[in-house]
Amino acid sequence: MMKKTLPTSMAFSMALAALIGFTGCSQSNDTANDAANGDAASSKETTTLRFAHFWPATSATHTDVFEPWAKKVEEESNGRLKVEIFPSATLTKADAAYDAAAKGTVDIGSQLQGYTNGRFPLTQITELPGLSNSATQMNCMLQTLYDDGVISSEYEDTHLLFMMGTGPGGIHTIDKPIRKPEDLKGLRIRRPSAIAGDIIEAAGGTPVGLPAPDLYTSLQRGVLDGLSLPWDATGSFKLIELVNTHTNMPFYSSAIMVTMNKDKYESLPDDLKKIIDDNSGKEMAAIAGEVFDGEDAKFMAEAKAKGDIMIDIPDPLNDPAWKAPLEAGTQKYLKDTEALGLDAQTVYQKAKEASAACQS
Repeated sequence: MMKKTLPTSMAFSMALAALIGFTGCSQSNDTANDAANGDAASSKETTTLRFAHFWPATSATHTDVFEPWAKKVEEESNGRLKVEIFPSATLTKADAAYDAAAKGTVDIGSQLQGYTNGRFPLTQITELPGLSNSATQMNCMLQTLYDDGVISSEYEDTHLLFMMGTGPGGIHTIDKPIRKPEDLKGLRIRRPSAIAGDIIEAAGGTPVGLPAPDLYTSLQRGVLDGLSLPWDATGSFKLIELVNTHTNMPFYSSAIMVTMNKDKYESLPDDLKKIIDDNSGKEMAAIAGEVFDGEDAKFMAEAKAKGDIMIDIPDPLNDPAWKAPLEAGTQKYLKDTEALGLDAQTVYQKAKEASAACQS
């Protein structure tokens, strides 16, 4: 019997169909593999956060607070987060870091609240005389008030990471000892905030508003007769090279914030958000406080070693000469804040309570 054979055309058609089917399965598998590989690659993508601040790259704020924070975030994310830090106001001006973070011009920004007068009026109540004797206490007080919702409404357009604050601010001049308020009369003194400015003015001086990076040249050129700063900033900005007379008087402290663009934070996957959250809040506030206090002690010792004049007024609120102008400056600020429709007196009372709880 003869073996039956398929017609040539039918055999060709079946072979072609089999080839197409095999190729289709192969392409489908490849597509699935590519998608899976794409998801894996996506989960390992690096998100870069641009962090802008005004302190010099040599300052302890940069090297001992911000750089370790960035390194810790990068390590805990296994490289999925990368933080690029821009010091010395290179990416945004000293008084514009908060707005830059709010608008997304930068991802993270840090600045003094006092650089934008009227923007954070409740927060700046913490800067008033008698509330803080160290950066550690100031940071604890600030973070407590934020966490308790007392001042948090002032930061709703960003995702706040943590609060910082300086140690007590004194007065530093060139060859002009300041022992009593009358010694300030006729002097142009740089003030870091409206609160310190009110006190300087109440004492008879002329407050001048300038960002910290401009202070060195302003002192050199005689634009300023002196300045009001905590010791760490006096050293960080090399001002200790120019000033030689210091009135160690805790008549104000400066509040500082570190905050993140809200949309950038919300765009992160939950596990990366947790890493940011785990490196925020009171723990970071405490670390920053220790750094600021250490710098205060270091630069004060440096000034003493070079023979600078030191005038100590440890309790100005109970000093007969200084009590009146400090109280006048305090009441003026509280009344101005009340005039904005804000409950300044209640916040002031809560700040006193937080200050006492944070006493170190």
